Amino acid sequence: MADHPAAEIHADADLVRQLLRQQHPAAAEQPLQLVANGWDNHIFRLGPDHAVRLPRREAAVQLTANEQQWLPSLTADLPVATSAPVFAGRPSEAFPFPWNITRWFEGAEVSLQPRDRNVALAAPLAGFLNAFHRPAPPDYPRNPVRGVPLATRNNAVLGRLASGMVPHAARVRELWEASLTLPGWPGPNLWLHGDLHPANLVGAPDGGLQAVIDFGDLTAGDPATDLAAAWLVFDQHGRSVFRAALGSRYDADPHVWGRAQGWAVCMASNLLANSDDHPGMYLMGSETLMEILTDERDWV
Repeated sequence: MADHPAAEIHADADLVRQLLRQQHPAAAEQPLQLVANGWDNHIFRLGPDHAVRLPRREAAVQLTANEQQWLPSLTADLPVATSAPVFAGRPSEAFPFPWNITRWFEGAEVSLQPRDRNVALAAPLAGFLNAFHRPAPPDYPRNPVRGVPLATRNNAVLGRLASGMVPHAARVRELWEASLTLPGWPGPNLWLHGDLHPANLVGAPDGGLQAVIDFGDLTAGDPATDLAAAWLVFDQHGRSVFRAALGSRYDADPHVWGRAQGWAVCMASNLLANSDDHPGMYLMGSETLMEILTDERDWV
C-alpha cells in the first residue's frame, strides 16, 4: 500500500509570510494558519477569505503551474465557484516552486455528509460539467492517469484487485473488463477536472454546491473520467437526477456511461488500495464500490 508521500520541501507560517511580503504585500499582515498537509500541497488559511497553497513535493509543481496557466480563463464564466488562483506566486530563493492564493470556502465538507443528501448537488454539478467540458486546445496539459483510454489503466487496476484491499474483487474485475471492451470517446478532447470526488466539492448552506476545488489533475480527454462522479458522489437516486440534469450533452456516445462506470472502478480501487493512512478516503472508496456493485442499471 502507498503511504502518504513525504514532503520534499517544508513550508511554515514564517515562510509564507515572507513570500507574501515579497510578492503580495497587500495580504502579508492578514492572519495565517496551517490547515492541511495534503498529498501535494501545504495549505494555509489567509485571513477570512483566502488560502495559500504551496507544493510540498516536486511532483506537484507542474500541477500548480497548470492551474496558474489555465484556470483563470477556464473558470471565469462557470456557474459554480472554483479554487482557481486569484494570485500566482513565483518561484524564488525563499521557495523554489510556484504557489497560489485561492479563495477560501467555508461551506460543508461533502465527503463527510450522507450520500442521500448529495442529490441536492446533482443539478449544480451537472451545470458545472456542461459549462466546463469544452474542447481543449492542442497544448492542453497532459495527464497519464486521467482522460486517457481506460486500457492504459488496466495494469494498475488489476494490481489493486490482486492486493486483497478491494472487496468483491472477482465481480469488480468483471465490471472493469466489460468497460474495457467499449469503444472510446469519439469526440474532441474536452477539458476535465480529473478528480471529481466528494472531497473536492464544497457544499453550500442551502445544501447545494458552493464550489469545485483542487484542479491539480486538470487535463483534457474523455468526459467519462469526470462522469465517474455519478458513483463517487451520489447514490442511485442522485445518479438519476445527475444524469437527467446533464441533458442530452453526451447522447451521441452510447458508451460514455459504461466507460464512466469503468473510471469509477479505477478511482474506487485506487482509494481502497492506497488510503491506509487516510480513513476518510478509504470510506469514500468503499462507498463508491458499493454503489457500483448494487447499481441495478446496465451501464455497459
